[in-house]
Amino acid sequence: MLGRGTTGVGKDAGGTLWTEGTPRAVPEGDLGDRRLQWIAMTTAPAAAPLVARTLSLADPGPLLDLLPARAPLAWIRGGDGMVGWGEVWRYETTGPDRFLDAQNAWLSLTRRAVVRDEVGLPGTGPVAFGSFCFSDTSRAGGILVVPQVVVGRCQGRWWLTTIGSGPVVPTAELPEPEPVNSPGSVSLSEGALSAEDWQVTVGEAIARIGAGDLDKVVLARDVVARADDPIDPRWLLHRLARRYPGCWTFTIDGLVGATPEMLLRRRKGLVTSRVLAGTIRRSGDDERDLSLAASLARSSKDLEEHEYAVQSVASALAPHCSTTNVPESPFVLHLANVMHLATDVTGVLTDDTPSLGLAAALHPSAAVCGTPTDLASALIERVEGMDRDRYAGPVGWMDALGDGEWGIALRCGRIDDRDPRRIRLFAGCGIVAGSDPLAELAESAAKLEPMRQALEVEPSSGLAAR
Repeated sequence: MLGRGTTGVGKDAGGTLWTEGTPRAVPEGDLGDRRLQWIAMTTAPAAAPLVARTLSLADPGPLLDLLPARAPLAWIRGGDGMVGWGEVWRYETTGPDRFLDAQNAWLSLTRRAVVRDEVGLPGTGPVAFGSFCFSDTSRAGGILVVPQVVVGRCQGRWWLTTIGSGPVVPTAELPEPEPVNSPGSVSLSEGALSAEDWQVTVGEAIARIGAGDLDKVVLARDVVARADDPIDPRWLLHRLARRYPGCWTFTIDGLVGATPEMLLRRRKGLVTSRVLAGTIRRSGDDERDLSLAASLARSSKDLEEHEYAVQSVASALAPHCSTTNVPESPFVLHLANVMHLATDVTGVLTDDTPSLGLAAALHPSAAVCGTPTDLASALIERVEGMDRDRYAGPVGWMDALGDGEWGIALRCGRIDDRDPRRIRLFAGCGIVAGSDPLAELAESAAKLEPMRQALEVEPSSGLAAR
């Protein structure tokens, strides 16, 4: 049976669009229900299986310099990671079953793939880049894209993967560099709520928490940036990667950002999640920042917010792990503009749940939703006043073995596919009993700063200082 509110649409390697429910012959299989058989068959993998080949590559230079202007894909941290272009296969889905739908479509596709991997590092062989919306009810849904070409770097080694369908495999030659275009002058305007209205909403949430309705809720806000010229994702990627090398810089389907938070990494039976909650803005003075870091590490408000987030991740991973390791106290993560309380949770997997399935188990964590999850989620739907789109949802990649990396889409924006000069920017703050609306507004402004800087918004812009 179809899950409520769930839809699927895909494109095979020949470019033919399909949707769930298309009448097709469905052979016997082991996918368990009719809907998943439809998903597996409508991609037509049996007629045209994926063919992927990964070869070692001499240093081609910085990964981001290789990206073409059209539909670039990227997942980069400190020079390592992957970039991709072209499109062999796409899967789009919406609704509460979006993670399961996408996972099963990918497993069905890769089950029949022909793979020659001469490198054997994380990210080699066929990979899918993906991003998913925060809310079950969002029309933004989720997407997986298999590129024609992937170039990657890990452990000091480079590789090139070409992916095609049937006997046709894309050329292994790297394209000529294409110029990266400036968006020109950029201005900001209010999003769904003005800064003043958002503070009122935060105050209402604090009152609900004080009344015992819930323990924590994460409230987000958006602002809209408009440029003179179309926004080139690569313009943003280069600036984000340069200023935030310790973050995971990404782009897929118009979503661009640099997240400091790894929802999970699955690699050879081990799983890792970096939890961030609790934030303070940097001063620009090293000695002053050390004092601020110490105060953050002692802040009862921030430690409470952080503990909720850590426990939500540890609890979600526990059913999949034989052991988990949760440090007794967080460390302070220093970024260019802010500092966060951070904890790395690790575990040893006891089942074969793919990385996307683990991401679904963790989403939404208390770091982007709240505690208890159902009450916080319901409050967000009622008071936030906007669709988060794919902000705060999982973004990343996975391979044919189920390994992969999924970050939380933070410090990001989504380019409007109908007007490429327009991009929505997002930021959110964890609200607990000790929160202050004005302080939370200042924190949200600090979290908007990476994207504002990447767009080179002029300081005189009306919202730039908020």
